[in-house]
Formats: sequence, C-alpha cells, structure tokens
Amino acid sequence: MSAAAASAAPSAWRRATRSPGLMIGAVTVLSVILLAILAPWIAPYDPNEQDPVAALMGPSAEHWFGTDFFGRDVLSRVIWGARISLSVGFLATAIGVVVGTVIGVVAGYFGGWTDRLITAATDVLLSFPQLIMGLMLVAVLGPSLGNLILAIAVTAVPAFIRIARGSTLAMRQRDFVDACRALGYSDLRIMFGHILPNILDEVVVLASLWLATAIRTESTLAFIGLGVPPPTATWGSIVREGFDNLLDAPWLSIFPSLAILAVMVGLNLIGDGLRDATDPRGAP
Repeated sequence: MSAAAASAAPSAWRRATRSPGLMIGAVTVLSVILLAILAPWIAPYDPNEQDPVAALMGPSAEHWFGTDFFGRDVLSRVIWGARISLSVGFLATAIGVVVGTVIGVVAGYFGGWTDRLITAATDVLLSFPQLIMGLMLVAVLGPSLGNLILAIAVTAVPAFIRIARGSTLAMRQRDFVDACRALGYSDLRIMFGHILPNILDEVVVLASLWLATAIRTESTLAFIGLGVPPPTATWGSIVREGFDNLLDAPWLSIFPSLAILAVMVGLNLIGDGLRDATDPRGAP
C-alpha cells in the first residue's frame, strides 16, 4: 500500500465515525443481522409449525405479527427469513466482489487484447437488466439455494469488473507502480500487493450498495416462485404468501416488506457514508 493511502485511512475512518447516516445504517443492518443469528433463541415459534385453528389471525399479544394461511407465526418466519435473505445477499455479493475485482484488476493492468476481450464480455453482461439475468439463470439452473446465490453473483460480477478496471487504469500510471517495476516486482505482486489495496475503498463502497441490490433481487425472485423452495422462510416468499390474502390479511406482506425496506435503507446509508468518508475531497 502506498504511503498516501496509508495516511488517508485514519482520516477516512474519522469521517466515517462522524457520519450520522452511516452510523444509523450500521446500527440498523447490524441489528437485523443479530436477529438472524439469534433466531433459534428469540423466535417465539417454530417458523414452519402449522396451526389451522389460528390461521389468518391478526397481530395480537400471542402473535405480534399475526399468522398466515397455515397458522404459522409471521414474526418467527420474518426472523428466520432474515437468515436466508441475508445469507444469499452476503454470499452472492462476496463472490461478485472477489471474481469481479480480480478480473477488473487484470484487465486494467495488462490492457491490450486482454482488456478489450474482458470489456466486451462485461458490456454484454451489463446489457441485461440485473433482475432479468438473475431470473433467466435461476430458471435454467432450477430454484435452489446454491443456484440462487450463483445467479445473483453472476449479475454482480460485471459491476465490480468495471469499477476495478477503471481504478486500475488510473492507478497503474502512478509513480509507485513504476518504482515497483524498476525494483523487479512481478506483475502479480504489483497488481494484488500494491494496486488492489489502493482501490479497495471504491470496491467496498460499491459492495455495500450492491448488497442491497442482491437482497432485493433475492426477494423478487422468491416472490415470483424462483427462490428457495418452500416451506423455508425467506422475506420474498413470505410477501408472496401474503399477496393472495392482501385485502383480508395485509399484515402478511406488510411486516416482511418493512424488514426488506429497513435493510435497504440501512445499506444505502452505509454506502453513502462510506463514499463520503473515502472521498479525498472530503474534510479531514
């Protein structure tokens, strides 16, 4: 890592910790993650336990979020659903970050036909709307947890290729890269030991924003029946189950939708805060 990047890190951290939006977003997202982790201990009921006698009960002291058509507790299903929705989002984004960033750095560093080939393939992938591409991949591969993660990860890769390539193109012209070449460093060491650490801030900002997109995509695919097969609870599938009873039992869709909204807002606040914190034009 260059000396400039190392000296800028403490300043960026100070700006991040002073950002109200970032702090609110972090608390919101971490709270939801904590609920998901503690689901076996804090969920009041088994999320798949059916009680036909209690079907479509409204919110009450016994069932805070009411019950669904099968008498299952909606609060328990929302808490457990956070596990699947967040896991799919985090894993798909992580795969997209690693694969896309590596390919983007390689394309930006070597240039030439390597860059042209990767850029052309990236443009083709970016020509498809994210949701449409995810829908096509899941429809071809089949609805399962692994296929869902893979499909969403594929939609994320082009965005990270583009951001990493652009940053690497600018970074490879810097003096410290020329110094590394003069010292006889290998291309691999220069790319991932010196260039990559200097572009990570942009990748992290995009990752925080893309995580919200991944969770939204998972919920949308689950809503149209291409998510994790039932009876496993996910936020999108709970909203879909409530859609058939929207007029008679609106709480079935309202509460999981609010959970999705809270995470979306939280992640966007984090992304905006990180972007402002890592902006070199920001105040120290």
